[in-house]
Amino acid sequence: MTAPIAVTMGDPASIGPEITQAAWEALKDGGPAFFVIGDPALYGEAAGSIDTPQQAAKAFAKTLPVLPLELTAEVKAGQPDIANAHAVIASIDQAVALAGTGEAAGLVTNPISKSVLYSAGFSHPGHTEYVAELSRETPYVGPRGPVMMLAGAKLRVALVSIHTGLRDAIDALDADAIIHTTRVVHHALQCDFGISNPRLALAGLNPHAGESGSLGREEITIISPAAEELRREGIDISGPLPPDAMFHDEARATYDAAICLYHDQGLIPFKALDFWSGVNVTLGLPVIRTSPDHGTGFDIAGQGKARADSLIAAIRLAAEMADRRAA
Repeated sequence: MTAPIAVTMGDPASIGPEITQAAWEALKDGGPAFFVIGDPALYGEAAGSIDTPQQAAKAFAKTLPVLPLELTAEVKAGQPDIANAHAVIASIDQAVALAGTGEAAGLVTNPISKSVLYSAGFSHPGHTEYVAELSRETPYVGPRGPVMMLAGAKLRVALVSIHTGLRDAIDALDADAIIHTTRVVHHALQCDFGISNPRLALAGLNPHAGESGSLGREEITIISPAAEELRREGIDISGPLPPDAMFHDEARATYDAAICLYHDQGLIPFKALDFWSGVNVTLGLPVIRTSPDHGTGFDIAGQGKARADSLIAAIRLAAEMADRRAA
């Protein structure tokens, strides 16, 4: 990796600052090198201000490199302040821009409070959609946009619909969405994960994958036709499979990633298997973006209780993806 990873500040009152410090402690001797875009005061004596990302690699072994970003209001751990919302957004903006120019190998986003940002006029459902909007001038995967994958040691799962109510997700399900999601995942597994011939497993929607139509017909009318089209393209995908039988040890050994149709169908098994070290990956962007798979943790912020496992895994995965994409 020739450039460092850019880590965003996230909400300054969240657990973001303390897990960033912990990630630096864990990685400072062996890397990968990263820098954080935020207020140096958040990171205590570990912090060292830098002027450019290029300085991060040289400084990394001795100090946590911080590209300074001024906050408007004093930070109190566990008490988010709308006055700092614009700085939170600016940190994301800078990280995406630096990744776009190659000055950063990719970006890792610390948790944000969506309700705080919404109060400041932020109009996107979350990081995934916002980073996609910032990258719109260099489209990578077509008009349907990026795909959310959760990646861990035991499971990779990608979602056809993300932050959508269950009823709306079912109503909106169509073959094109399944095909798009699967194509993006297949391409990313090859280019970013180094799997030359990915094996994919497609979940059904209904109990027992519809039981030949007796428990629902979406498998017959939508999901199977999508899978058949993907197989005609040469993509190795099985299914639709009964969702309750595709996540045990033996089943997971037969595929490299699962394609799930709505949020909790994929997130429940993923978090049961990889709760502490899971990583949220946005696929189909011209830049590499990962994130720890947890929220702001305001209830434990500043108490020394937060675990940095997921952030460390996100930084490592971003670096690995950058190396593979470059190769």
